[in-house]
Parts: sequence; C-alpha cells; structure tokens
Amino acid sequence: MSQPSAPDTYSLAGKTYRSRLIVGTGKYADFSETKRAIEASGAEIVTVAVRRVNITDPGRENLLDYLTPDRYTILPNTAGCTTIEDALRTCRLAREAGVGKLVKLEVIGDDATLFPDVPATIDAARQLVKEGFDVLPYVTDDVVACLRLEDVGCAAVMPLAAPIGSGLGIRNRYNLRIILERMSIPVIVDAGVGTASDAAVVMEMGCTAVLMNTAIAGANEPLRMARAMKLGVEAGREAYLAGRIPKKLYATASSPLSDLID
Repeated sequence: MSQPSAPDTYSLAGKTYRSRLIVGTGKYADFSETKRAIEASGAEIVTVAVRRVNITDPGRENLLDYLTPDRYTILPNTAGCTTIEDALRTCRLAREAGVGKLVKLEVIGDDATLFPDVPATIDAARQLVKEGFDVLPYVTDDVVACLRLEDVGCAAVMPLAAPIGSGLGIRNRYNLRIILERMSIPVIVDAGVGTASDAAVVMEMGCTAVLMNTAIAGANEPLRMARAMKLGVEAGREAYLAGRIPKKLYATASSPLSDLID
C-alpha cells in the first residue's frame, strides 16, 4: 500500500506555509472587499503598505480588524519609500505596531517604472538584518543583485516579473531561470502578474511563491480572480512537481508504432 505524500509546504523565516500565493491589500473598494478577496485566494501571507493602510491607529478603521494576525501572517511593506531612511523608519514603525519582524522591503528608484533602487535596497536590507528583521526585498530580475541580497542575510528574494501593476507577465524568463538556479533561499516573484496563466507559469518554473495585488484588486470581479489565481498557482506548482515532457521538434506518437494489429 502506497504511503500518502507529504504536504507540499515551504518555510519562510522559520514558519511553514502551504499556500504559495501571497496577496496585497491595496486598491480594493473597502476593507470588507479586501477580506473577501483574500479569503477566496486561500493566501496565508498578506502584505500591507504601512504608509498607505492603517494598521497602527486604533482610533480609525483598522485593517487588522478584518485580517487578524492569528489567521494570517501580516507582511508589512515599505511601498512609497524612496530613501533608505524612509524604508528603515517604516519597518521599525511596523514592528512597534506588533505585526512582527518579517518585512517586505521596497526602496523605489524611479517614479515612472517603480523599479527599485538596487544599491539602496541592498544597503537597507543589510541594516534591517542587523536589527533582527527577516527581510524580503523587492528587486530587479538581476542575479547579481539577488546574490548580494542573499549574502547580507535576506530571508528570500523577490525579483519582479514586470513593472508593478503592469500585468505584463514574465518579461524575461531567462533571467528568472538563472536566479532560480543560483539562489539557495526562496525566490518569490513580485510584480507584473496579470492573470492566472501568468501565475501558473511562474510556479511551473519552480519559484517558491508569487505575490500580487493589482491583478486581483483591479479585475472586473476581484473575488473570482482571487479564486482563479489560487487555482493557477496550484496548477503551476503541481505541473512543476510532476515534471513536464521535453520539447521536441517532431511528433511523438501517443501509442507505440510497433506490434500493430494487421
């Protein structure tokens, strides 16, 4: 009798997760819609822009009233920060608010593309690691930058697939493939996913997880898209584990051509 297979999980900063879909909380109509979409996605990690969404002032409507830390890992992020000092201050504020030491680091270097300032990101990551944070840095799809971030002690790297909110999908699979081959820490694709097939491709390549916000919140029907993304991530992961057939130039018959019945 065959033994049941072990659950397909991964670890991040010492905690184990089953869902490989990480979702954001911005751009929804209200916190109620945010909660319903996240529930539909099956996500266990939810990222929150500390400078844009209230998680610190109990006197105002608070996202944590809808997404409790006992059910979700709240991943504060430094969206909107353009300097090292702003990013460090934002992470420290989030930790003081009691949402833990796991942070998504963003130091934006260009307003038009929202591409990260890579040198500043590396410097900020180095300081945050020294202060005891578990850092998930948003970075370009550059293997050298990812290696530097691994060297300073980041818990994972988060290369972009395409510009934030663009929905273009993976623009350079070769860069992502090199990153996957070289990293010994989790690789989580962040930014650029537009639909469920993009999420499936990311997972088929062997990425640990994928993070998205606009692709769900900006859809005509966010809850339906959240379910689609959940299924896309699961399908892509299953395909990666199953192992696809090799690509061939010519046809291969589905049935043997020898010993045919006359």
